[in-house]
Amino acid sequence: MDKVKVSHLPQSKSYLKIISISYLVENTNISISANVVEEIIKNNYIFNNIMIISRLYVIKVSPKSNIVIIWLNIWDVQSSSKVKGLINRYFNVGSHITTICRANINLGILQYKNCWK
Repeated sequence: MDKVKVSHLPQSKSYLKIISISYLVENTNISISANVVEEIIKNNYIFNNIMIISRLYVIKVSPKSNIVIIWLNIWDVQSSSKVKGLINRYFNVGSHITTICRANINLGILQYKNCWK
């Protein structure tokens, strides 16, 4: 009885993407990185109680575009209640409004969207 485990619901992975983030950090010429996006997510209240389980992927929409898509994988209960609370939510990144969408499994292939053949 010296160690009692805390019970929790069975968990599974859920996959999300954040769209419409500018490629350049606002008021600088520095490209956005996974570390910058991770700090934005940690400081935003809609991501409270969300655990990211792998590194974030930052991928430009196209070579000439100034917009990126962020792919993230999170732990979720099997009923997907955390993901349901995040899908179609908006939040600000600087002066841009971004949207969270459901995504299919992300295998980590770092290619432009148009090259996914």
